[in-house]
Amino acid sequence: MSSGPKRKASLKVIHKYGPCFQSNEDLVQIPSHTEILLQDQHRVNSIHSRLSNNSNSNILWDSQASTIPAKSGLNIGSGSYIVTVGFGTPKRDLRLVFDTGSDLTWTQCKPCAVCYNQLDPIFDPHKSTSYTNIPCPTPLCSQLTSATGSPRQCSSSSKCKYLVAYGDGSYTLGYFSKERLTITSSSDVVDNFIFGCGQDNEGLFNGIAGLLGIGRGQVSIVQQAAQKYGRFFSYCVPSTSSSTGYLTFGKGNGVSKTLKFTPLLVLSQGPSFYGLNLIGISVGGRRLLIPTSIFSTAGTIIDSGTVITRLPPMAYNALRTAFRELMHNYPMTSPVSSLLDTCYDLSKSNQFQACLAFAGNGNPRDIAILGNVQPRGLEVAYDVVGGRIGFRSGGCS
Repeated sequence: MSSGPKRKASLKVIHKYGPCFQSNEDLVQIPSHTEILLQDQHRVNSIHSRLSNNSNSNILWDSQASTIPAKSGLNIGSGSYIVTVGFGTPKRDLRLVFDTGSDLTWTQCKPCAVCYNQLDPIFDPHKSTSYTNIPCPTPLCSQLTSATGSPRQCSSSSKCKYLVAYGDGSYTLGYFSKERLTITSSSDVVDNFIFGCGQDNEGLFNGIAGLLGIGRGQVSIVQQAAQKYGRFFSYCVPSTSSSTGYLTFGKGNGVSKTLKFTPLLVLSQGPSFYGLNLIGISVGGRRLLIPTSIFSTAGTIIDSGTVITRLPPMAYNALRTAFRELMHNYPMTSPVSSLLDTCYDLSKSNQFQACLAFAGNGNPRDIAILGNVQPRGLEVAYDVVGGRIGFRSGGCS
């Protein structure tokens, strides 16, 4: 059992494109299923690139303007699940995507050189009495390389600048800063919270103010709020877009006894990710005959921003074969995309098409990724100090 303060703060989680999200159709364009799957593949490709031998050399500043990424490679930040937190003094509420695959929290800031349209008013640091810039060069500024994959830069006024570039060409660039972060109330505040104040932001962020990084790195909120919440957090993403879930920091008076824990691993090639020890797959209560070496060769992470779970090719082929055998009474339909190749016509009962939400990696050495479809409706608890991760059914209720 890990130690930590008996504090707990919960944020409501909603789906970015669901009815619980008060959206403006002019600012938020709901993507098609094909577009969602394409964005998902961009994210997976960039995660695989980030975990390859060349991962940290893939992000470069433009040599002439120092404002545009010459090459991009981090995981895309346009996830589906959002929370609301407060920035500054006085507090300004902002809706952010939360992401276990990212460390740095960032939001758009005034004055904008380039900003995309967002639903919340853009944060103005000049109207906050608790905002400060991080100077450059300093040891704190040097942490940016591991947090973003991009070397830090100094402005002409010796302020630390950051760049996060994503796998689809989207990026955010601005000042590495400190601010008061309010999670739920005046008692759940993180002073001098390190974040990115982005003044040049372009890409597929689709109306959301920015990103809340809950990865393992030193600048993530999990690490920055460690004294308050003991590096323990949990979430439940809703099973439908019309329902809500939660993101909770801390464990309060304890954890649920119904949580089933397994070791949480650290990846040497990607220490910001949360690793799992996947050893097998069962279909219909039957363990598939997949050598454990298939999983150990690739490795596995859990990622809140990936939608479709990715498996090593041999493991996916075995899963697909077993699933199709059990579904032989249902008519198969043409795949909705090249990614999802096992789809069924369930119109007689549900009036929709259903697909197996798994896909195979192209390379058996590419890391497997547990996406956000399978854990929907489950509580997923990260005990970082204890080195374990737990799962519990009925988590959102």
